Amino acid sequence: MIKVEQVSKSLGGRRIVEDVSLWIKDGEVAGLLGPNGAGKTTMIRLMNGVITPDHGSIHINGYSASKHGKQIRQLAGVMTESAGLYPDMTARENLDFFARLYGVEIPRVRIGQLLEQFRLESYGNKLVGEYSTGMKKRLAIAKALLHQPKLLYLDEPTNGLDPDGIREMMLYLRQLNRQEGTTIIICSHVLYQLEEVCGSFLFLDQGRIVESGTLGELEQRYAGEVVLRVETGLAASSSLLPAMYQPRETRVGEIEFTLPGKEEISDLLRLLLLHSWVHHVQIANRSLESIYFEVRRRVHEQ
Repeated sequence: MIKVEQVSKSLGGRRIVEDVSLWIKDGEVAGLLGPNGAGKTTMIRLMNGVITPDHGSIHINGYSASKHGKQIRQLAGVMTESAGLYPDMTARENLDFFARLYGVEIPRVRIGQLLEQFRLESYGNKLVGEYSTGMKKRLAIAKALLHQPKLLYLDEPTNGLDPDGIREMMLYLRQLNRQEGTTIIICSHVLYQLEEVCGSFLFLDQGRIVESGTLGELEQRYAGEVVLRVETGLAASSSLLPAMYQPRETRVGEIEFTLPGKEEISDLLRLLLLHSWVHHVQIANRSLESIYFEVRRRVHEQ
């Protein structure tokens, strides 16, 4: 659905995106990752046809982003970090306005359903300027979904949400993707939130794609040794543990091992269970966050 080929873009005399190529399939949920200033928001604006590239081409569902921006925006929904709402209008007025802006007929019942779905039905006639940050965020995602888009761009979708709101947002995105096949691109700094919802990841650094792949593929490339944390009754200083495992205590009741690979985990756990209980096991260096920092470290060492 999304095909970007050798795209570059400068703004204000500064190169923001340089020679970016990527491919995102229909129905995929992709995480676009990178530090501030990496070019994530610019990439969303380029893919949505809001700005045009200096070089290269972008095609969304067969449409050229440079030539068919209106058609692309009719099939895509966008949620920016700033929410993009009008504070002197009510929630209903905002949704009605953006429905007309999309150029598609949105039944009023659809607006009511979205307000109910995002727990805003009781506040539909309240000025958005009086909303809390979390309420604005929920209204912004409702706005992006007004026209039932096939493609959804989300820029920091959980900023300002409380833990319950974050959980609800991620659950809804998973459901939207699974039930309706919506293609979703998410930009976020909160990496652990993306692990369960994204099927693939794109790493942007200084305007370039420096790495991409599924979490499993990235793990194979960047995670060598396994750091295993085990909640157990056996102390790190126990003479029952062979020296080869070199455990260390991280906190009371938890010890940490560094293993050559995942294949060593089963043998270690069998040994521990011979002498004590094991309540919890966690691989500490296989998270998206740990891989992200390892990718960045290697990029900046080159």
